[in-house]
Amino acid sequence: MSNGYVIFTTAIHDQAGFGAYAQKALPTLIQAGARPIIVDDNPEVLEGRWHGTRTVVLEFESVETARAWYRSAEYQSIVGERHEAAETNAVIVGGFVMPGS
Repeated sequence: MSNGYVIFTTAIHDQAGFGAYAQKALPTLIQAGARPIIVDDNPEVLEGRWHGTRTVVLEFESVETARAWYRSAEYQSIVGERHEAAETNAVIVGGFVMPGS
Protein backbone atom coordinates (compact mmCIF):
# COMPACT_ATOMS: atom_id res chain seq x y z
CA MET A 1 0.00 0.00 0.00
CA SER A 2 1.33 3.43 -0.89
CA ASN A 3 1.12 6.62 1.11
CA GLY A 4 -1.66 9.11 0.46
CA TYR A 5 -1.10 12.78 -0.16
CA VAL A 6 -3.33 15.83 0.00
CA ILE A 7 -2.13 18.66 -2.22
CA PHE A 8 -3.45 22.20 -1.83
CA THR A 9 -2.78 25.21 -4.04
CA THR A 10 -3.99 28.31 -2.29
CA ALA A 11 -4.53 32.00 -3.02
CA ILE A 12 -4.90 33.57 0.43
CA HIS A 13 -6.87 36.82 0.57
CA ASP A 14 -7.36 37.00 4.38
CA GLN A 15 -4.06 36.18 6.08
CA ALA A 16 -5.43 36.52 9.62
CA GLY A 17 -8.43 34.32 8.85
CA PHE A 18 -6.21 31.75 7.16
CA GLY A 19 -3.85 31.75 10.14
CA ALA A 20 -6.78 31.11 12.49
CA TYR A 21 -7.95 28.23 10.27
CA ALA A 22 -4.43 26.74 10.19
CA GLN A 23 -4.21 26.76 13.99
CA LYS A 24 -7.47 24.81 14.17
CA ALA A 25 -6.52 22.44 11.36
CA LEU A 26 -3.18 21.45 12.88
CA PRO A 27 -4.63 19.29 15.70
CA THR A 28 -6.77 17.39 13.17
CA LEU A 29 -3.64 16.65 11.13
CA ILE A 30 -1.73 15.47 14.19
CA GLN A 31 -4.63 13.23 15.18
CA ALA A 32 -4.67 11.72 11.67
CA GLY A 33 -0.92 11.09 11.72
CA ALA A 34 -0.33 13.46 8.81
CA ARG A 35 3.03 14.95 8.05
CA PRO A 36 3.38 18.26 6.18
CA ILE A 37 6.17 17.66 3.68
CA ILE A 38 5.83 20.85 1.61
CA VAL A 39 4.63 24.31 2.56
CA ASP A 40 5.94 26.73 -0.05
CA ASP A 41 4.87 30.33 -0.64
CA ASN A 42 6.99 30.74 -3.75
CA PRO A 43 6.64 27.76 -6.11
CA GLU A 44 8.59 28.01 -9.34
CA VAL A 45 6.17 27.44 -12.20
CA LEU A 46 7.97 25.62 -14.98
CA GLU A 47 5.09 24.98 -17.36
CA GLY A 48 1.46 25.99 -17.65
CA ARG A 49 -0.46 27.82 -14.95
CA TRP A 50 -0.27 27.22 -11.23
CA HIS A 51 -3.06 28.34 -8.96
CA GLY A 52 -2.32 30.52 -5.95
CA THR A 53 0.91 31.36 -4.21
CA ARG A 54 1.01 28.70 -1.47
CA THR A 55 1.44 25.03 -2.20
CA VAL A 56 1.01 22.49 0.59
CA VAL A 57 1.57 18.73 0.44
CA LEU A 58 0.47 16.59 3.37
CA GLU A 59 1.56 12.96 3.65
CA PHE A 60 -0.71 10.31 5.17
CA GLU A 61 -0.26 6.61 5.81
CA SER A 62 -2.64 5.82 2.93
CA VAL A 63 -5.18 7.36 0.57
CA GLU A 64 -7.90 5.99 2.86
CA THR A 65 -6.36 7.79 5.85
CA ALA A 66 -6.19 11.04 3.85
CA ARG A 67 -9.84 10.68 2.86
CA ALA A 68 -10.86 9.90 6.44
CA TRP A 69 -9.05 13.03 7.67
CA TYR A 70 -10.61 15.30 5.04
CA ARG A 71 -14.11 13.90 5.61
CA SER A 72 -13.86 13.81 9.42
CA ALA A 73 -16.35 15.81 11.44
CA GLU A 74 -13.45 17.61 13.15
CA TYR A 75 -11.97 18.85 9.89
CA GLN A 76 -15.28 19.53 8.17
CA SER A 77 -16.29 21.76 11.10
CA ILE A 78 -13.48 24.20 10.18
CA VAL A 79 -13.02 23.78 6.43
CA GLY A 80 -15.43 26.68 5.81
CA GLU A 81 -12.96 29.01 7.50
CA ARG A 82 -10.39 28.12 4.84
CA HIS A 83 -12.96 28.73 2.12
CA GLU A 84 -13.67 32.19 3.57
CA ALA A 85 -9.98 33.13 3.82
CA ALA A 86 -8.64 31.69 0.57
CA GLU A 87 -9.41 30.25 -2.82
CA THR A 88 -8.06 26.71 -2.77
CA ASN A 89 -7.70 23.74 -5.09
CA ALA A 90 -7.26 20.40 -3.32
CA VAL A 91 -6.68 16.81 -4.42
CA ILE A 92 -5.99 13.48 -2.77
CA VAL A 93 -3.51 11.26 -4.61
CA GLY A 94 -1.73 8.00 -3.97
CA GLY A 95 2.04 7.70 -3.88
CA PHE A 96 3.88 5.86 -6.61
CA VAL A 97 5.11 2.36 -5.93
CA MET A 98 7.87 1.21 -8.27
CA PRO A 99 6.83 -1.99 -10.04
CA GLY A 100 8.65 -4.97 -8.58
CA SER A 101 9.25 -3.26 -5.21
